[in-house]
Amino acid sequence: MCACAVVSGARSIDELAEWGQRAPNALLTVIGIRRHLLMWRRTPSPATIGRVLGAVDGDALDRAMGAYLADRHRAATEPARAPSPSASGRPRVIAVDGKALKGSARLAAPRRHLLSAVTHGTVVALAQVGVGAKANETTHFQPLLAPQDLTGTVVTFDALHSVKANISWLVEGRRPTTSP
Repeated sequence: MCACAVVSGARSIDELAEWGQRAPNALLTVIGIRRHLLMWRRTPSPATIGRVLGAVDGDALDRAMGAYLADRHRAATEPARAPSPSASGRPRVIAVDGKALKGSARLAAPRRHLLSAVTHGTVVALAQVGVGAKANETTHFQPLLAPQDLTGTVVTFDALHSVKANISWLVEGRRPTTSP
C-alpha cells in the first residue's frame, strides 16, 4: 500500500494512511488489503504504518528490489536461447550516476544523495546506495556494481567516476578468469 501511495504522491506517513482510506475497494483487494471479518475494509493506521516502516531494513529492501528488478529486466530483454547479454547482438548497458533527492532536505539534515546503477533502454534501477554527499560517490562506485553480473555489459558513468581505481577494477578485476 505504501509503494502505491508514494507513487501517487504521498510524502508522509499521514498521507500514506490517507491514500489507503481513499483508495477504491477493488484496488485494495488487488494490492492485498484483506477484508475485515465484518466485511469492511480497513487500511493500516498512521501508527501502524510508522511501526512497520520503522522496522524495515531499508538497505536490505533496496538490495532485494534491485536484484528482483535486475532479474526481471534480464529476462525481458534477453532472448531465451542467449547465454549472455552480448549473445543477443546488443550488449546490456548500465549507467552509474548520482542524484540529490528532491524534497529530502530538512532543517537538521542536508539533502540526501544517492548513487544508482540504471539500465539503458527499458529503464530499471538495478542498485542504489546512499552516499551522503556528491563528493563521496567515487568510494561507492565499486560496491554498487560488485553484486551485478557485468559480463558483456557496457558501463557508462560521468567524469567523477573516471578514476584509475574504478577503471582498473572494471577492466581487470571484473574480467572473467580464464583457465589454461
